[in-house]
Amino acid sequence: MSTHTIVALVENRPGVLNKIASKWRQRGFNIESLAVGHSEVPGFSRMAFTVDGTTTDVDQVTKQMYKVIEVVKVSDLTEHDIVHRELALVKVAASSKDRALVMEIANIFRAKIVDVASESLIIEVTGTEEKIDAFFEMLRPYGIKEIIRTGRVAMTRGAGSPTSLDGAHGEEHRYKSAGEGKAKVGSLL
Repeated sequence: MSTHTIVALVENRPGVLNKIASKWRQRGFNIESLAVGHSEVPGFSRMAFTVDGTTTDVDQVTKQMYKVIEVVKVSDLTEHDIVHRELALVKVAASSKDRALVMEIANIFRAKIVDVASESLIIEVTGTEEKIDAFFEMLRPYGIKEIIRTGRVAMTRGAGSPTSLDGAHGEEHRYKSAGEGKAKVGSLL
């Protein structure tokens, strides 16, 4: 079993995320991380999520995702050469006695101080999951008050993209929606 990074291009409509999450839930998967946002194509979003499972099981569910009308393309990027990052905000106790040390740790990790209060700092850090976890471990002795982090976002290196509308990576466009969405995608190809 390994961690898989799945990226999907979908129509930006209410309920799409729920439909996709249900496909994974029905197969007994837990989505470990999730990030969704607007894509380069108006009216479409790109979602990235990570799941733990065998390649065979993950492939079965990614194929099931195409049964969701609003899904345009899906790709398991696990075997691709990718760049991936997460973003986290952490509120850490920082008394006047410890503030300089906490700020030095932030500097070492190239993190940014985004808010300063009398007894705490809010720090923004981006990087791999491992980098962010290491950053949190360094801050734990000072007292972490709150953490929030995004899911993994990922892109393949190079010119093409397995979830773009240009057919890059030799993947056939499998969009099946009827009506306005199909016409919109067709005009973008």
